[in-house]
Amino acid sequence: MENSHRFFENRECQYFPCHKGLTELNCLFCYCPMYRMEQCPGNPQYVEVRGRIIKACTDCTFPHKLENYDRIIQILRET
Repeated sequence: MENSHRFFENRECQYFPCHKGLTELNCLFCYCPMYRMEQCPGNPQYVEVRGRIIKACTDCTFPHKLENYDRIIQILRET
């Protein structure tokens, strides 16, 4: 997939690949726009850090899959 408005892969990033197991890693949503949502379509975990519960998305690949672009845009339009 070539870089476009729907997909961007930055192999020069110092963190690439930030998630293992993907042959194509969409970096367009490097910072997940759904992080603030209590219910998101990804698979976050909730962990305790210094006495606070935080959303940990380390193992979530939902925003990095090209096929999820339209779903993410739909979710953002609805919020």
